[in-house]
Amino acid sequence: VQLQASGGGLVQAGGSLRLPCTTSGSIFSINWMGWYRQAPGKYRDLVAGITNEGITNYADSVKGRFTISRDNAKNTMVLQMNTLKPEDTGVYYCRTILPTSWGQRTQVTVSS
Repeated sequence: VQLQASGGGLVQAGGSLRLPCTTSGSIFSINWMGWYRQAPGKYRDLVAGITNEGITNYADSVKGRFTISRDNAKNTMVLQMNTLKPEDTGVYYCRTILPTSWGQRTQVTVSS
């Protein structure tokens, strides 16, 4: 499956961004989808994920601020990021498991 990620940009602290990730085929059968973040000089870490049954999980640092969802009809997963902080800055990647694939990078920069 091929993934098309978008929605990154520059935003002030406290602002919001929406990151969509669209698949090349049907999203319905994809077991798990999620977003990872890689901050400068750090490892790529999981930000949020969602199963095909709608079960979600979040990194502690984003709980209450970020929401992940998937729209099977539009073959799209979305990460809604609110109340952004400078520490949310990084390169974001969407990923699927079963089938496994990585999307291209999208940069998120939050200024203080």
